[in-house]
Amino acid sequence: MDYYGIGYSNIRLPNSSKSYIYRYDTRINTFPEEVFLHEFLHSLERTSTEYGYDIPALHDYEKYGYKNQNLTGLKDWYKDYMNKNIKTTKGYIGLPQEVYTLKPAKSTDFKYSYKIDEFHEPQNIIEEIRQLFKNVINNVKNIGKIIDGNQNLEVGS
Repeated sequence: MDYYGIGYSNIRLPNSSKSYIYRYDTRINTFPEEVFLHEFLHSLERTSTEYGYDIPALHDYEKYGYKNQNLTGLKDWYKDYMNKNIKTTKGYIGLPQEVYTLKPAKSTDFKYSYKIDEFHEPQNIIEEIRQLFKNVINNVKNIGKIIDGNQNLEVGS
């Protein structure tokens, strides 16, 4: 998921004890770590793309002959994706080894971060509008900081 240009994942586990997640059955369920791995790989996919690496899209597993298996899900795809071991007519593709040591390409994601209350969602239209205004004000402040720090800023094509 993308939140104001910053990669962000929100994985929720149900509170109900009646939920299937608390009755994991290895004979019928795919490996439970898959959702966490999937979201993490999206962040590496984004970093790779921002640094100019040509990689397959994380959701394109079927294009390369991988299938979602009953017991293991997309484990084979993720393993090959992470190890640059997806076989094509042009050689092997996947995430470059360097991506595991790269910082996200845009340092402004960290210098001018947004405060996110991850446990609170707007409950009504008023809260949504209030949050929107806070984000706009925060963006204006951050743009001002960027401009002040870059006196030689060029505007245009």
